[in-house]
Amino acid sequence: MDANTKLVAMLASSQTFRDYEHAYGEAFGLPLALRPVESWQLPFHGQSRENAFCALMAGQSRTCAACLRLQGELTQAAMNEPATRTCIYGLCETAVPVKLGANTIGFLQTGQVLRQPPSGASFRRALQQAEKLGVDIGNELMKQAYLATPVVSPRKLAAVSRLLAACADHLAMKASQLVVQAANTESPVITRAKQFISEHSREKLALSQVARAVNMSHFYFCKKFRLATGLHFTEFVCRTRIEKAKNLLLNPNLRVSEIAFEIGFNSLTHFNRSFKRVLGQSPTEYRGRLSAGPFPALPPSGASMGKTPHGRPILVRAILRP
Repeated sequence: MDANTKLVAMLASSQTFRDYEHAYGEAFGLPLALRPVESWQLPFHGQSRENAFCALMAGQSRTCAACLRLQGELTQAAMNEPATRTCIYGLCETAVPVKLGANTIGFLQTGQVLRQPPSGASFRRALQQAEKLGVDIGNELMKQAYLATPVVSPRKLAAVSRLLAACADHLAMKASQLVVQAANTESPVITRAKQFISEHSREKLALSQVARAVNMSHFYFCKKFRLATGLHFTEFVCRTRIEKAKNLLLNPNLRVSEIAFEIGFNSLTHFNRSFKRVLGQSPTEYRGRLSAGPFPALPPSGASMGKTPHGRPILVRAILRP
């Protein structure tokens, strides 16, 4: 299992995703899956909200292969933006990329819906497609399962796609946090090192300086830190600063240049380049997406005021759980 697959598995087991999955299912009655880029399984198979027709089809090896081919097509189409693909039986699925920096690490996926109400005629067309694969679905159980398929209009499907894109952005933030934080237990030395980096991140930091702070040799600390975090020291420091920048960007009264110097970058160009490399978008684009997102701004009672380390106020909106 590669690093991205492990990271997606951690996201899928996080409370953040479980909250999304539960709320989405309650609101729309549809399954929501978070899967890695490389996946050889049907994303909704075995889920409580799996489409009954698709569940029956999954037991047919030939039609299951056709479903897996559709997943491959959907994966390629959704690498950089939301995409929807329709199977040979007329059911469609939508996938939205979840990114870590510029790289897609997985997909939020939903669907197994029809865009038009099912009918006897549409079932007969599905029956013909199945016959081409040598599969017999001409029984009452299959017909009733097909006719019970949820219907989502193209307009609503587009709205769902936009909503999931916002969820994917939040999961991307969570993924970045997981990369910075310890995935599991870690030695007290690494914990102290991370705390030291966080407290001094706006200063010019060297690996040897942190090694001395935790009473370790330069070489041994470098090896242990890389093993514990999965990141080189400079990359970890950069991501720590970027996490702080994301919080400060919530305050529209702070200029991007102010934020850059506040968190320890001595060059606005370097900050912009680093931010885009880690999150896949510039600080200005990131701030714009926050202000233009589908979640309404909260009234004053739903917000809390905080300050930067040097006293500048920041507004933290309680829209989503971290």
